[in-house]
Amino acid sequence: MSYSLDLRKKVLQTREEEGLTLEAVSVRFGVGVATVFRWTKTLEPCLTRLKPATKIDMDALRRDIEERPDAYQYERAQRFGVTQTGIWHALRRLKVTYKKNPNASQGGSRKTICLLPKDKGL
Repeated sequence: MSYSLDLRKKVLQTREEEGLTLEAVSVRFGVGVATVFRWTKTLEPCLTRLKPATKIDMDALRRDIEERPDAYQYERAQRFGVTQTGIWHALRRLKVTYKKNPNASQGGSRKTICLLPKDKGL
């Protein structure tokens, strides 16, 4: 989580008014020296990612989704040589948000667990 804009302004204003060094102001406010130095360059927090995703070929992932729509994320991750979390992020970038259909699984032996409310009499 990033620091608020108010805190950033307060830190830099205190540094300027009292003539403190980067180290002194970082100790006073409990933030890192590198953080205060970065705030002197750019005060506004970065809200977007500037780097493109490079490890997963998005076109190949689209084809894989069309060919194997019922595959688990860990299975896709094995095919692409990445982590399951990487596949999850890539699916979000593609705006693919569907739930797995347990009745149409590839193995046919996967079971769905249904949790029922506990009986209060027991």
